[in-house]
Amino acid sequence: MSDSNGPQTPARNILVVAHTGRDDSLDAAVLVCRLLLDQGVMPVLSALERADLVAVDPVLEVVPVFDVDVLLGDIELTIVVGGDGTILRAAEVTRGSAAPLLGVNLGHIGFLAESERDDLAETVDRVVRRDYFVEERMTLSVRVKVGAEVVYETWALNEATVEKGSRERMLEVVVEVDQRPLSTFGCDGVVIATPTGSTAYNFSAGGPVVWPSVEAITLVPLSAHALFAKPLVVGPESALAVEVLERTDGVGVLWCDGRRTKDLLPGARVVVRRSPIPVRLARLHESTFTDRLVNKFQLPVAGWRGPVGRD
Repeated sequence: MSDSNGPQTPARNILVVAHTGRDDSLDAAVLVCRLLLDQGVMPVLSALERADLVAVDPVLEVVPVFDVDVLLGDIELTIVVGGDGTILRAAEVTRGSAAPLLGVNLGHIGFLAESERDDLAETVDRVVRRDYFVEERMTLSVRVKVGAEVVYETWALNEATVEKGSRERMLEVVVEVDQRPLSTFGCDGVVIATPTGSTAYNFSAGGPVVWPSVEAITLVPLSAHALFAKPLVVGPESALAVEVLERTDGVGVLWCDGRRTKDLLPGARVVVRRSPIPVRLARLHESTFTDRLVNKFQLPVAGWRGPVGRD
């Protein structure tokens, strides 16, 4: 800070988003806030999360409330304490902001997270020193149309899924690529994913793992009754569409990142294409995606001796 006679240095605001329903996440968020305050940087919390943290540590009464005392445009970076689900929630809250997200993994796999619970002090120190680089991840623009009318618009970082609305009914769909029909079939649903989402629902459904450096969109049918219902990979400029056919008995449901949902009546059409707004992730380490896969999935690599000379 400058002296009282000089210009004031703008406050540095770091949004902290946590899964406060878990004790380990709550305690970690309190520690993050205290570490930031100790270094002269202001943590910012949502009203509900602030109340949860203040109940644990009354010192945090000084922390301002996000979207009331401090607006999104004044946030420098967001520290997310939790698993990938908490990071997806933080991405939703900060959508459209230039402030990157830095995840501290307290979940199981935590593909989006950058550091672990044991590294909190170092993580906060790196944030304060602005010692990180930013990686942009593509997202999806998702529209629901009925006829020519757009009835719902949203987005997804991981995936958009069209699923059957009731367990006992099958969803009848037609899949299109760039406004051309590809195939019709009955199924449990269809997953359309980004490279980031390729290790999430897409992975569980048998879709390909796509390296983050590859700009592509994948489509994976779920339990399809068809001869041709294989996973597809298309370029980032392609538009994919899934239309719920009129012969569907019941309704379908659109889910985006498991957070935003819309019922789909027969005749509804879900159009998915690349969004112009990416999600920005703060990274502390230059680790390769291969190493991340091995570490997160604990893949067996025993016996690998590495290249001798140049391949």
